[in-house]
Amino acid sequence: MLRKREEREKLVNYLQEEHGMSPEAALVATSSFLCNFRRCPDNEELPLDEWRCHLWLQALPDPYKCLSETVYRTWLQLRLHYMEPTGDVLKFLESLKSHYLLGLISNGPSAAQWEKVNRLNLAKYFDCILVSGDLPWEKPDPRIYRAACELLGVAEHQCIMIGDKLETDIQGGKEAKLGATFWLPLTSAERVEPDGPMPDFTIHNVVDMMTMLPYGRYTTSRSRCSSIGTTSGAVQRRLRLPYNRRVASLPDLDNCNSNSSDGS
Repeated sequence: MLRKREEREKLVNYLQEEHGMSPEAALVATSSFLCNFRRCPDNEELPLDEWRCHLWLQALPDPYKCLSETVYRTWLQLRLHYMEPTGDVLKFLESLKSHYLLGLISNGPSAAQWEKVNRLNLAKYFDCILVSGDLPWEKPDPRIYRAACELLGVAEHQCIMIGDKLETDIQGGKEAKLGATFWLPLTSAERVEPDGPMPDFTIHNVVDMMTMLPYGRYTTSRSRCSSIGTTSGAVQRRLRLPYNRRVASLPDLDNCNSNSSDGS
């Protein structure tokens, strides 16, 4: 949440300082774009870049609409910058990968999610990556967790789920009967509701898991998984669906990918 706030403030300042927009207009334009982007992060009628430029075109006031592409590029740089894992997290992933098979499950439209994976160079840390936009299910549907377990070649009870969303990550992990669920709340104000999903563990920094995992206990042969669970493997090629379809007319905000979360 803090990173999203910082990203928004940087963007508002950029519109003021670089393009002379008033503070009020910059805030309204930024808020409008982010609202529409979160509502519909992709559109099947346009490639990703064109769709986002279209959203900025709608959000910017008339004298500034010509800047939609420039503003979009700046926003994308900020977005990726604030998503980039810290050095501690990368070391944590490297350490985990030396002892365990790692899977990544992400809700959201295919192109936007793979953009993050590729731009942030995350694929090398994971033996299996599943994006809901490529599949018939999304979290918390237990089938997407079971698909990941199958790709990794392990049983559900041998897997744990680490996630920041109770209603998707933790709920799905519970329904899939995984070995354990770890909840990483995004803010200190978040609380587990009595009638909501109940994680097995709550952590406030992902690297805290280093002291909680039995290293080497559930490792499986990597050679088996590497051929079926990577982004370039045969399974991914079979599961991925055609993404962009060009048409002559401009799209609207109702023509969204069914997996409408941008996953950020």
